[in-house]
This record gives sequence, structure tokens and C-alpha cells, in this order.
Amino acid sequence: MNYDVVVGLEIHLELNTKTKMFSGAPYKFKSEANTCINEVDIALPGTLPCLNKEAVKKAISLCLALNMNIDQLIRFDRKNYYYSDLPKGFQITQQFHPIGSHGHLDIYVENEYKTIRINRVHMEEDTAKQFHLKDVSLIDYNRAGVPLLEIVSEPDLSSGKEASAYIEKLRQTFTYLGISLARMEDGEMRCDVNISLKPKGSDVFGTKVEIKNINSISNVKDAIDYEIKRQSELLDKGEKIIQETRRFDEASMTTISMRLKEGAVDYKYFPEPNIFPIRIPDSMIEEVRANMPELPDQKSKRYLHDYNLSEYDANVLLANKYLANYFDEAMKIAKNPKLLCNLLTSELIGLLTKNNSSIEDCKIAPKDLASLSNLLEDNIISSKQGKMVLEEMYNTLKDPESIVKEKNMVQVSNEDELLNIINEVLDENPKSIEDFKNGKDRAIGFMIGQIMKKTKGQANPKLANDLLTKKLMER
Repeated sequence: MNYDVVVGLEIHLELNTKTKMFSGAPYKFKSEANTCINEVDIALPGTLPCLNKEAVKKAISLCLALNMNIDQLIRFDRKNYYYSDLPKGFQITQQFHPIGSHGHLDIYVENEYKTIRINRVHMEEDTAKQFHLKDVSLIDYNRAGVPLLEIVSEPDLSSGKEASAYIEKLRQTFTYLGISLARMEDGEMRCDVNISLKPKGSDVFGTKVEIKNINSISNVKDAIDYEIKRQSELLDKGEKIIQETRRFDEASMTTISMRLKEGAVDYKYFPEPNIFPIRIPDSMIEEVRANMPELPDQKSKRYLHDYNLSEYDANVLLANKYLANYFDEAMKIAKNPKLLCNLLTSELIGLLTKNNSSIEDCKIAPKDLASLSNLLEDNIISSKQGKMVLEEMYNTLKDPESIVKEKNMVQVSNEDELLNIINEVLDENPKSIEDFKNGKDRAIGFMIGQIMKKTKGQANPKLANDLLTKKLMER
């Protein structure tokens, strides 16, 4: 039987504020265990929460980026949560009054755009991190109280590919806004998947299965793909899908049952009594809006329309905020966007990768890469020389013009000078002329090599090839 796949995602995002959501304790990732805590985080008697203003601003910026309605009256709820990873026995969240609602995000999958509706964005606090050993469990409370945003989609996704595209687009949005590094491998961004299958065309949803805490975009896709296969096979046999929580096992590439989920857990929510409702002034929202950076969709339109880059080139640049920003800075000087893009994404990134470095740590200034791009565009140096100059730039941090001058690399593009050299090569190699006329294409390559030898590699290869071909036709 054919089935429609229904997928909704819940993304938990740690914000990169200096202090925690409801306490003044500083937080720095990978700090020594239990050093980023204070009396509020460990729930000492008499302590009270105080809302982090910067976390609210970051939440507002995300709501604006996701085209959401913003609830200007901030209200929190208490979620009774009797686990060891939150010492006070409850979590402060926004169960009933999310700061953002009714948003959307456009994704691009298999040459088509699709709009994914976003139900809500709400603020809450993170839990402590637990380490379960053979005989004991250890707890690091550093993470307890770190500001979290939960982004809940509507069930608009229908495949692993769409889900991974949606998460990648969200991750880009987070990093471009500067609200989080969103590193899934470090737990700064976590994903829960809700998935069900229903008969093709049916309006009735199937039984939902939840897959918890998936730690990479590729694993989200693989988990969904496996779960579609597993549920399809069960339904084809006439068996029922059990409502349960599962986890993705990376080693076996399968999902494994963790616990049954017969109904909603009763967290006994009620309004948080220690944080009175707070009204966000219009001025705060306008301040956040005025300071919003250019987001991936806006950059993409500019790259495609203003610079005539391909979808592929634009997506390569947009995949990394630092790469896109580097390109934008270099384009203040560069003449040819496509040439600069190739130089940046292929040659420079290749050189950085070879040296175990990244664009974030690149010592070559964008203006210098732009200057190198212009030397290539103006045919002052060849592409082969360009690679040599770039490597020298990386090793010495000299500007490209100085390197070209020091190494006497200026490309020979004077037609009269090249014609004299070409005539010399032809006079010295009558056999090659005969080979060319007999249809042996390798003769061209041999003679270009001789021209390069005479010019010490400085002949403009395209011009030399064109002039040589013309002269050969005349002989």
C-alpha cells in the first residue's frame, strides 16, 4: 500500500548569552564541571529567578526571521519535572504563552520550494547534563538554566530530505542571526522527530512515533527514512503502530524503542508565580528589527540577481556564514563575482583544508583575495600562476601584487610579442605542423608547451592557443 508520510520537528536551541536564562551565573561551553553555577541554578531556598533580557532579544530576532506573530506579553509557566537534571524539581517554560506563533520557513528540495509552517517558538531553561556510569550517575549542573528556544513545526514535512533541508535552513538562520553556534555535535541544537504514516490521500493521521534527541542532520534523515520503512512494513502486514518514544542507533542505522507513550504526561502546568507578566515595549522590537543582519534568503536573492551566480554557487557560499561574509567583503573590490567565488570556494578553501584550517581563521584578507581575482580577470597572471601566488600569500601574508612583482610573473599578453615567439616555435618544429594538418591534436599541446618554455610559463594560455591555431591554419 502507498502511504503519506507526516513529519513534524521540535528543535531545541541553546542561546549564546553570557549568563543563564533566570540567573546571573556565567556560562561558557566546555567549562570545568559545576563551575558555571550559582545559588539559583542549584535551587537553594529563598532564591528567585530573574529573566535574561538578552535572551528575550534573541528570541524576538528569531521570531522576526521566521515571520512570526510576537506575543508582547511575556508569561511563563511552571512544568513540574521531577528528575535529577533540574534540582528545583520543575522547569520554567512557556507552555501556554509562546513568545512567537504562526510563522513559516521556505526550504528548497529537489528543485522545488516548499513552505513549512512553524507552530511556535517558546523560551525555557535547559537541564543539567547527566553521565551514567556502571555503578553511579554523575551530574554537571553547568548547563542547568542555559537559555533555550524550542521551535515546533507543523506536520508539513514528508520525507527525510525535507526534514534535513528544514533543519539546515534553521541552522543557517540561527548562525546568521548570531544567536547560537547551533553545533548539533555539541548539543547546542537538538532535534526530536514526530512521524506517522497514513493511507495515501487520507485526512486521518496515523499513530505518531517520537524519535528523541537526534544529534546530526544526516542522522535525522536516516532515522526518518528507516522509520518510514519500519512503519510501512508493519502496516502492510496489518499490524498496528504503537505510540512510543524511540531513539536512533547510529551503529545499526535503526530506531530502537525506549518507552511506550500511552498518553500525554501530566506535568501539572500552572503559571510561574515568581515571574510576573512582562510587556515587551514596541521600541525593543523595533531596535531588534533595525539591527537584524542580512539573512540567507536575502543574500541568496542578491547573489543570484546582482552577481548572476548559480544556485549551486550561492548555496555553497551560504552554507557557512563566515564564507558568505568573506565573499561580501571581497566583492567590494573584486570585478568578477564568479571568478572570485571559484577562487574562494575551491582554491582558498582547498588550501585551508590542506593546512587543517578554516575560513574563520583565515589570515588572507578579503581585499587581497579580491586583488588576486582582479589580476586573473585582467589576464595579468594565468590561472596556474594564480595558484602559486595564492599559496605564497598564505605562507607569507604578502599582497598578490607584491608577489607578482617579486617573482616577475606578469603574463605575456602582447599579441606582437607572442606572435614572434609562435613563429619561432613553428619554424623550429615543421614536423608538428605536419602532424597538426594530419589531424593529430596532440601537436597543439606540444607547441603550446614550447611557447610556455620560451616565455618561462608567462604566456597568456588562451591568447597563445588562439594565435597558434590561427598561424597553423595559415601555413
